[in-house]
Amino acid sequence: MLLAVAIGAGAGAGSVAFRWCIQTFTGLFSGHADYAASPGSANPHVPWLGPYFVLLAPVLGGLLYGPLVNRFAQEARGHGVPEVMLAVAQRGGRISPKVAVVKTLASALTIGSGGSVGREGPIVQIGSALGSTLGRLAKVAEGRMKLLVACGAAGGIAATFNAPLAGVFFAMELILGTFSAEAFGANVLASVTASVIGRAAFGDVAFLNLPDFHVDHLAQYGLFAVLGVVAAVAGVGFSRFLYLVEDACDWAWRGPEWLRPAIGGLALGLVLLVLPEMYGVGYPVLEKATEGGYAIGFLLLLLAGKMLATSLTIGIGGSGGVFAPSLFIGAMLGAAYGIVAHGLLPGTAGAVGAYALVGMGAVFAGAARAPITAVVILFELTGEYSIILPLMLAIVLATAVSRLLSHDTVYTLKLRRRGVDLDGPARGALIGAQQVGAVMDPLPPPLPSSTALSDAAGLLGLSGHGALPVVDAAGNHVGVITARAIAEALAEQPDAAPTTVGELAASPAPVIAGQPLAQALDALLPAAGTGVPVFDAEGGRPVGWLSHQSALRAVHASTASSRTAAAATPLPAR
Repeated sequence: MLLAVAIGAGAGAGSVAFRWCIQTFTGLFSGHADYAASPGSANPHVPWLGPYFVLLAPVLGGLLYGPLVNRFAQEARGHGVPEVMLAVAQRGGRISPKVAVVKTLASALTIGSGGSVGREGPIVQIGSALGSTLGRLAKVAEGRMKLLVACGAAGGIAATFNAPLAGVFFAMELILGTFSAEAFGANVLASVTASVIGRAAFGDVAFLNLPDFHVDHLAQYGLFAVLGVVAAVAGVGFSRFLYLVEDACDWAWRGPEWLRPAIGGLALGLVLLVLPEMYGVGYPVLEKATEGGYAIGFLLLLLAGKMLATSLTIGIGGSGGVFAPSLFIGAMLGAAYGIVAHGLLPGTAGAVGAYALVGMGAVFAGAARAPITAVVILFELTGEYSIILPLMLAIVLATAVSRLLSHDTVYTLKLRRRGVDLDGPARGALIGAQQVGAVMDPLPPPLPSSTALSDAAGLLGLSGHGALPVVDAAGNHVGVITARAIAEALAEQPDAAPTTVGELAASPAPVIAGQPLAQALDALLPAAGTGVPVFDAEGGRPVGWLSHQSALRAVHASTASSRTAAAATPLPAR
C-alpha cells in the first residue's frame, strides 16, 4: 500500500513534469501554446518564415531526440505501451529506470516539434518505469513487481487525463490483463494519489470541454450500433496502416538510426504544411469537430491526414502514444457519420457531436480492444454521462467486430511483428515451448458423480492428487472435484451442504493436448497446485492430467538430456 501511494505520487509528479515539457517545447518550436488551435499561422519567433516553419520544426526536433533515444534507451522509441505489456508478461516487470527520463524528453520533443502522437503511451511507460524501479529497491517478489508496474501506469493515466477510474481499468485491462481485489486496491491507491497531484496542478475539470448531448429518439440506438461496426473497421485499419508505414520507413531508410527522425522529419513537415491541424496532439481540432465546425469533406481529410501523420511520426522513430490519435480519428469519423445520418434522417438522427463522441470511444475500442477502459475514459475525459448507453453499445460492438477482423490489437501487433507472442513462451525460456501432450501425466482414476463427499475425501487423500476428474453414470466427463471444495462442503451445515461430488464438480478452462505449455499454464493458475484434465483435439474426451509438477518434471528431463548430450560430445582434437 505504501509503495502504491509512493508510485502514484511519483507518477503524478512525472505527469506534471511531462506536461510542462510538452508545453515548453511546443512554445519553442511553434511559438504557440498549441499550434493546432491556430493552424497555418506564423511562428512569432521566426515570422519571416510564415507557415513554412513547420517544414523545419520536425527536423530540429528529430536532431535532438534521435541521438537521445538511440544512445540511452532505444525502448523509448514508439508508443510505449507494448514495451510495458512485454515487461509484465515475460520480463517479470523489470523496466530500466533511465526509460522514464529518456521517454519524457523524447516524447515531449516529438510532440512539441509537430509529431502527431499522444501523451498516454509515454506517461504509461514513465509511470511503469518508476514502479519497476521502486519495486527493485524494495526487493519485492515478481508478482508484486508486476503489480507496481501497473500502479505506475494507472497513476500516469489518472494524472494526465484527470481520469482516476480510467487509470485503474487501463492498468488492469491492458497491462495486467487480469482482475483481482488486491490489484484493484493497489491501482486505486496509486490512481487517487496521482489524481490529487494532477488536479492540484491542472485543476479539477474535464479534459475535453464538449457540449451536452442527449438521445432523443430510440432509432438513434440503431445508428449508434452501425457506427460501432464502422468504427471497428477504422480502428483495425488504423492499426494496419500504422505498421505498414513503419515497414515502408524501415525499407526506405539506410542511414544511421540516430539521424532517421531528422531526415524523416522532412516528410512529416510536408504533411504539416498541407494540414497544419495535424501539429501535435490536436485536441483543439477534435473539440471543434464535435461542435460541428467542419464540413464532411474536410472531416474525412482530417481523418486520413491523422492516420498518415501519426504513422509517419512513429515510423521515422518518433516517441508518442496512439490513444489520442485513435480518439481524433474516431471524432472525425463519428462527426462525418453524424452529418450523413442527419442528412438522411433529419428528424431522428440527433446532434452530430454525439456521434463524434461515440466514435472516439468506438475507434479506440476497435484498435486497442479494451472496452471497459474505453467506456470509462470517455466518460471521464468528457464528463458526458447522458450518452453512456449508446457509448457502451457502440464500444461493445466495435470490440466484437475488431476481434473478428484481427487477432491482434494496435499494441500486441507491434510485439508480434518482432516475434513476441504475449500468450506464448518467452524467448529462451526453459518452460513453455513444449506441447501439453508431451508433458502431461496419465489421467487419475475418475470418481463417479454419485460418490458421497465423505467417501470422496478418503479417495482424494489416498490418490496423491489435489483434485480428481468426475464422470457420470455413462462414463462421460462431468468436471473436476478438488480437495478444497470437499473440505469446505463438509464444514457446512449437513442440511445445507451438497452430498455428492457431482454437485460440486467444476469445469476449469479447457486444456488441449496439442496446445503449447505456455498457454496451458494460465489454466493452471486457478488450480493452485491441484492440476487440470487434458482433452483430445476435439476437446470432448480427457486423455491426461496436467499439473505444475508434471511441467517441471518435463523441464528437468529436458535439461538433464541436454547435459548428457553435451557431456557425450567429443572435444575437438588439438
